[in-house]
Amino acid sequence: MPFLGQDWRSPGQSWVKTEEGWKKTDDKNNNVSVESYCEAHEENNKENLLLNYDMAAKKRKKDMMNNNTKVPYFHREKWIYVHKGSTKERHGYCTLGEAFNRLDFCSAIKDTRRFNYVVRLLELIAKSQLPSLSGVAQKNYMNILERVVQKVLDDQQNVRPIKELLQTLYVSLVVLVQDMGKSVLVGNINTWVHRMENILQWQQQLDNIQISRPTSEGMELTDLPASLQLNIMHRLTDGRDLVSLGQVSPDLGSLTEDRLLWKRLCQYHFTDRQIRKRLMMSEKGHLEWKKMYFKMSRCYPHREHYSDTLHFCTHCHILFWKDTSHPCTANNPEGCTMSVSPQGFINLFHF
Repeated sequence: MPFLGQDWRSPGQSWVKTEEGWKKTDDKNNNVSVESYCEAHEENNKENLLLNYDMAAKKRKKDMMNNNTKVPYFHREKWIYVHKGSTKERHGYCTLGEAFNRLDFCSAIKDTRRFNYVVRLLELIAKSQLPSLSGVAQKNYMNILERVVQKVLDDQQNVRPIKELLQTLYVSLVVLVQDMGKSVLVGNINTWVHRMENILQWQQQLDNIQISRPTSEGMELTDLPASLQLNIMHRLTDGRDLVSLGQVSPDLGSLTEDRLLWKRLCQYHFTDRQIRKRLMMSEKGHLEWKKMYFKMSRCYPHREHYSDTLHFCTHCHILFWKDTSHPCTANNPEGCTMSVSPQGFINLFHF
């Protein structure tokens, strides 16, 4: 086959690129060949500059689509198509990083109805799905986590769940980074070490939060009758909140020891079979519902309840937030939709 480049093996001769193609010239025409070579080299530089410009423009557009830059890209459609089969479309387009972007999780954390759902999803990913995250999904995950921490620092609410999320993530990373030589995590180890430093910094900022007592001239919780206070306590779904509430004043402390309150809390989170396995009796022969609750909390997961969740349409395979529309809404107003839990969300995108 013909040699298309400069032939360094042929002394006294050189190859130059002209409009008609590559030509071999002798030393006699060396001046002409040098001029031709310079002109060709200048044209190649122009072509390379244009090519690099196009590639840079495409990369910026791709980064905007993948939410890799500080300026987020907002999609018009707030839904994502999820195909259950193992196809190229599922492996290429329907990814966890793309779902973070298209479902607009950065805006979802600003909604109080969706905040706990997103936090629980981030916690599940931190526990078991970190090695399966792509580079794009990692950046989106950390961007969302950073905005969650910033929201908590600004609002001074939901401090404990976020501190637990950061602790879970840090412990998982410590274990995984030790196996970095085995290609457990995607990316450079220095990048993950930097992220771990950020997590420690966020934890320190959350520890330094000083929650100020709100200045209110209206009625407080302790001003209500005891029956109304108990009614409000029955709306709490976390036993740790009841314990914290009982530490506010002696009167509230006595109310939080109500046996019926802890009994309903146990029945809300755990099944009858689980309760029968963990029965604890007092000296007077009564069931110790409070002790049973914390004992079962260490053995069984709590029941999850969210004000707003993602929904999946079995008719068109679209995943969307409840208050947003999807393509088959017009033809099928009722929709074959079902609520998707955080664990169900991970299962949809787990390959």
